[in-house]
Amino acid sequence: MTERPVLEASDLSVVHRTPAGDVHALSDASLELHPGELVVLVGPSGAGKTTLLHVLGGIQPPTTGRVRVGDVVVTEAPERDVDRVRRNDIGYVFQSFGLIGALSAEENVELPMRILGADPSERTTRVSHLLERVGLAGHAKQRPGELSGGQQQRVGIARALAGSPRILLADEPTGQLDSHTAATMIDLIVSIAHEDGVAVLLSTHDPSIRLRADRVLELHDGVLRRGAVTVPVG
Repeated sequence: MTERPVLEASDLSVVHRTPAGDVHALSDASLELHPGELVVLVGPSGAGKTTLLHVLGGIQPPTTGRVRVGDVVVTEAPERDVDRVRRNDIGYVFQSFGLIGALSAEENVELPMRILGADPSERTTRVSHLLERVGLAGHAKQRPGELSGGQQQRVGIARALAGSPRILLADEPTGQLDSHTAATMIDLIVSIAHEDGVAVLLSTHDPSIRLRADRVLELHDGVLRRGAVTVPVG
């Protein structure tokens, strides 16, 4: 693969200081993400998957190490530049959906574009397109509490894509879904990577998702290692 990575992380460590001693949530993790590939991150509960995604997404700073997104080294940049990267370059899908209960589906999806200052007509058009893309065109006015778990997660994916990010980070996006809904969700995420050219990193406990990956990374006790390459990219 010759195309420059859209994200590069090197030697990431996260250490929590406790009265009982240091806890290493992440130890010297390095990885690259390229446009148009789906990378699956696997490992047991407590292995550090969410911590790694938080660090890559600029939600949590590492204790040591470096993350570059595009031309910005987010681990060294001023907070205003980190905020800009989070708004413009990274979409994040939370396992717990992370929707605002008082807002409708379309308002949840529109929110990132409001923050970006997008034109109202552009927001309306893109929200409509995204809700149709995730199969929720008929549920635009419903609030999260009126939607099923799978529908809420699809709203979360649409919201993550609202700002046209180059990177999508998904933390156990199928963890609370039944097998049929989970399969539909994975089909959608695969299309986001392979058809839209977005670099996707998805963490999961589901071994079947490995079969859809371009690359697999395994995380155990905070240590990252490369798994089997299942499908070559490019």
